[in-house]
Amino acid sequence: MPTPGFPPHTLDPDGSPIWISALATGDPNHILHVVRGIEPAEALEALGVKPALIQPCRLPDRKPDAWTSLPGAALGIAPGTSAALLSGRVGAWTFVYDDSGATYDDTATEALSAQGRTAATGLYTINADASLTYAVDGQVVEWVDVDDLDLDKDLADMPAELRAAFEAAGTVEEEDFEPGEADGDVVMRAACALAGLALTLDDVRDLPLLAAPLG
Repeated sequence: MPTPGFPPHTLDPDGSPIWISALATGDPNHILHVVRGIEPAEALEALGVKPALIQPCRLPDRKPDAWTSLPGAALGIAPGTSAALLSGRVGAWTFVYDDSGATYDDTATEALSAQGRTAATGLYTINADASLTYAVDGQVVEWVDVDDLDLDKDLADMPAELRAAFEAAGTVEEEDFEPGEADGDVVMRAACALAGLALTLDDVRDLPLLAAPLG
């Protein structure tokens, strides 16, 4: 498993960042946003959360069932009724984890990257569709669809920062992959590598966290 940006015990057996799979439901349809230069509450508001709904979050010890994410459990959200968003900051980068994919649209990453910031959004759907959007100063610079991604050929044309993130994300080999073909979890690894989020769930628990429902 050549994934140079991730130390031992920071990826699950499928190659997903272990803290993300620990937060997710058993059949994830989720998003990770990362943005440099704003605070967690500001990032949540940029994604459409009403300020009054944002609250400090302490993640529970476990999920109550396979259909509830840890952030959803923390907020007391019944499965299928609302998305749960979780946000924290590590160094210069803030992350927002969206357990239901509710914050994915054409403008989310642009909004996060406004006013000279850099942002990226990794999407992984219940149908195994996976993509990463990279934006700078309010404009999308790169959109990566995993179905069309050939790491051996495509990295050279990426912006330097994003190329470094995909190099750190590396590959997880599976029998049905062609040489150079990327696995779906590569977008989550790349977003984490970009923002320095090679973490465990315990690392995330130690952060000051905010959470909010959406939708």
